[in-house]
Amino acid sequence: MQQTIEMIRKEVSRVIVGHEALIERMMTALICEGHLLVEGVPGLAKTTAVNALAKALGLRFKRVQFTPDLLPGDITGSEVYDQREGRFYIKEGPVFTNLLLADEINRAPAKVQSALLEVMQERQVTIGQKSLPVPRPFMVMATQNPVEQEGTYRLPEAQLDRFMMKVVVGYNTLDEELEMVARVTGEGFGDVTPVAGEAELTAMREAAAKVHVDEAVRRYMLKLVFATRYPDEYGLESLKEMIEFGASPRASIDLYKTSRATAMMRGRDFVTPLDVADVAFDVLRHRIILGYRAEAAGVESDEVIREILKSVKAP
Repeated sequence: MQQTIEMIRKEVSRVIVGHEALIERMMTALICEGHLLVEGVPGLAKTTAVNALAKALGLRFKRVQFTPDLLPGDITGSEVYDQREGRFYIKEGPVFTNLLLADEINRAPAKVQSALLEVMQERQVTIGQKSLPVPRPFMVMATQNPVEQEGTYRLPEAQLDRFMMKVVVGYNTLDEELEMVARVTGEGFGDVTPVAGEAELTAMREAAAKVHVDEAVRRYMLKLVFATRYPDEYGLESLKEMIEFGASPRASIDLYKTSRATAMMRGRDFVTPLDVADVAFDVLRHRIILGYRAEAAGVESDEVIREILKSVKAP
């Protein structure tokens, strides 16, 4: 199992320099059958990363560039009338794939966003009177550009909650960017070849499902989530006025799933508090709704999570 995981990472690294955290989170989401929201400035190889992962696993990949004039049918598909045969037939949209990149999801209006999020939750599309299941495995990786806010439609909190994790991608280090430049001007980037398939992915899911989570570690997970809802009960009175709404029950479930997958990918059959703390930022940051006091003080959700991790004692 570990050998397969390392082979996948190695193949993705042929075209991606750095961003190990993004690669790991993509694999985690795929193993847990969840979806990923990625925020970062343009040009950080987000599209290339998910495409490389699809190739390494021999999965189908499609990309949709979200724009203000996009319609729900452009994502899910629609009924098309055939004049020759005098009947309607269904033309499937790009969601009928294994890995879908929803590029700049906040550039599309609410109706399009909700159409995609329905597919993410139900794993099926209704076109006309027919409901069609999307292929399995199925993962959506949506990207947001935090810089340009003109002409964007902010994702509502209820829709953000559908994403298992939100990953913030930063710039490469100087050494990593030097390697990128060297590859472009020298031997170049290698081609990604399939090193695993659906059978190996199924085996990873089964292995993650068998990872043991001690009762004390489960309680630790829930305490982290409950501290976002009732901070004063965990010695965090200063956060009470900052947080408007805490993380939902989906956060508890996703924290449990991602912690097990993380432990499995690191070669263990049990979850440690370190695994939980490692994924806590990605699972919780988009689920904590901050109030106007936090906005006025310039406090972000990552700072809130950091304080919670300091305050809640690990077993």
